[in-house]
Amino acid sequence: MDTVFFIASKLIWAVISPDSLIVILGVSAWLCLLFGWQKISRRLLSICAFLLIIIGFLPVGEWLISPLENRFTSNTALPQDVDGIIVLGGAISPYHSYAWNQVELGPGADRLTNFAYLGNLYPNAQLIFTGGTGSVTEQEYKAAEYAQYLFDQLGFSDRAIIYESESRNTYENAIYSKELISPNPGEQWILITSAFHMPRSVGIFCQLDWPVIPYPVDHYSKKGDLLRVEFSFGGNLGTLGTAIREWVGLVAYRVTGRTSQFLPGQDYNCSVAPEPENNEESA
Repeated sequence: MDTVFFIASKLIWAVISPDSLIVILGVSAWLCLLFGWQKISRRLLSICAFLLIIIGFLPVGEWLISPLENRFTSNTALPQDVDGIIVLGGAISPYHSYAWNQVELGPGADRLTNFAYLGNLYPNAQLIFTGGTGSVTEQEYKAAEYAQYLFDQLGFSDRAIIYESESRNTYENAIYSKELISPNPGEQWILITSAFHMPRSVGIFCQLDWPVIPYPVDHYSKKGDLLRVEFSFGGNLGTLGTAIREWVGLVAYRVTGRTSQFLPGQDYNCSVAPEPENNEESA
């Protein structure tokens, strides 16, 4: 069933993603013109042009992603000691790393830099990197393998980092990591992932009875500057796609019972995040 869900999610997103929809509208308008359906063609072209203008000049994606990024506090104070730190994959391109024989990072690299930072801050904490690949056709390339190369290069070879390499999505990140660790009740674990992805991630871990301390990173929205007009079609389209994919994921995971709540936030009962403390080390 997990494999069916994984493949279905990829196929559905390939059709409903904003970039795919714009292409479908443009091609459909062209086909309608070929068949002499000029009225329908004009309507489709009008919709396509409207979307291109709106996406190009307005940060619509940031409007959608900002509520997700603000569900949990960034730079929150941390406890003096934690049992472990988990970082979700997504920042490493497994295929490109294989093709170029070096670790290739993409969007979300903040996850890895903050993982290293917190690993140094908590030298006795168990460290976990969880992530295989989200590609349907490139399952032989695993992000965890290249994460190990990266952290060895960064001087973490003496740390007992656990690398989980079989997961294909966030639900499997949590499932397989828990199987490897078997965390005890009452333990404190920090979870690192992109801010927009944190609500769904927290809901998944809570559904599996594994409370975590959210540590959101990798923000997409320009806080305090969302009401602006500037042309950035490529950037705006990318952010819009990320935002819509995450909202769709929230709905799908809730409907299928993979998350304990549709939109967890800072006050969610499952979270064991501590009250803020005023100390320099935790800042």
